Order: sequence, then structure tokens, then C-alpha cells
Amino acid sequence: MTLERRTQALLDLVEEDRRAQCDAILGEAAKQAAAALAQARAEARERVREAFTEERARQQARVAAARAELQTRRRLHDQQQAAGWLAAAWQQLPLALRARWANADTRRHWVGAATAEARRVLAPEGWRIVHAPDWPAPEQQALAARIQAEIGSRVDFTEHAGLGAGLRIVAGRNVVDATLGGLLADRQAIGALLLGELGVAS
Repeated sequence: MTLERRTQALLDLVEEDRRAQCDAILGEAAKQAAAALAQARAEARERVREAFTEERARQQARVAAARAELQTRRRLHDQQQAAGWLAAAWQQLPLALRARWANADTRRHWVGAATAEARRVLAPEGWRIVHAPDWPAPEQQALAARIQAEIGSRVDFTEHAGLGAGLRIVAGRNVVDATLGGLLADRQAIGALLLGELGVAS
């Protein structure tokens, strides 16, 4: 083999080695570039997922806050409405009770409930009944006779112009107050009953 052929063979060998090394370097670079691109895409997808998750959480928090505010406003509206109804009822209630006292049938129920409570809680002697004006004497006499028969005690009656309606039964220091003022004294309990009648939670 001539020198020229040997030289060419060596050059070919060097070129082949250079090409192999270049192919290897380019292959490794392509792998690294593909891996870097895949990682960048994965990281980008993860960032997008995180951004969507955060936005969804913010949206859910805004919706929850809006619902809470709506419930608060509804409660306030209901409370204001209930307060308005109660205010109207408190204006009408004394008038309605006076009308019941003025009516013989409803007055009889009123007196009957008051005397039943008095029999339950008062000593059966020395009753004094303080009553609103315009209670007919025959009704008082009938009640006195009934109490005399039931508990064996005499009853004194006293009219009091300031009562408006109803009666107060006194025995010693104990009192059953079924006057207009006495019946309306516990505003909280009466308010709860009124709201119950109206179908509103108190």
C-alpha cells in the first residue's frame, strides 16, 4: 500500500471517528434538549394546573362569601320585618285586650282564667279583687258567690280607673295580675308568642 493510500486510510479513520463522536455528542444533546423540553412542558402544565386550582379556590371563596353575605342580609331583612310586625302588634294588642274586656263572653273567660290561677297559687282567704271600670255588678256578685262556694272565703271588690282592662287578685302579699299592664308585662315572652303565631322564628 502506497503512502498516499495509507495516509488516506488514516484520514478516513480519523474522519469516521470524528463523525461518530459528533453523532454521539449531537445525539446526547438532542436527548438533553428533548428532556429539557419535556420538563419545561411538564412544569408549564403544572403551573397552569396550579393557576387554575388557585383561581377555582378564589372563585369558590368569593361564592361562599357572597352566599354568607346574602344569608346575613336575609336574616337582617327577616329581623327587621319581624320587628315591624311586633311594633304593629304592640300597638294593636292593648286595644284588642280592652275590646275583649268590654265583651261579656270574652271577659268571662278572662275572669275565669285569672281566678283559676289565683285558686292555684293564692291562699284561700281574704281575697281582694282590684278591677277595671265598667265591670257589671251582677258579674262581680256571681263571681263572689262562686269563690265563696269553692274556697269558702269572702271577696272584696275595688274599682281602679287606671287599669284600663282586667283584674288583679290580691291575697296578703301575693298577687295574680291579670290586668292589661300585667298581661303585657313580659314583652319578650309575648313577642315570641306573637312571632310564633305569625310563623316567624324568634
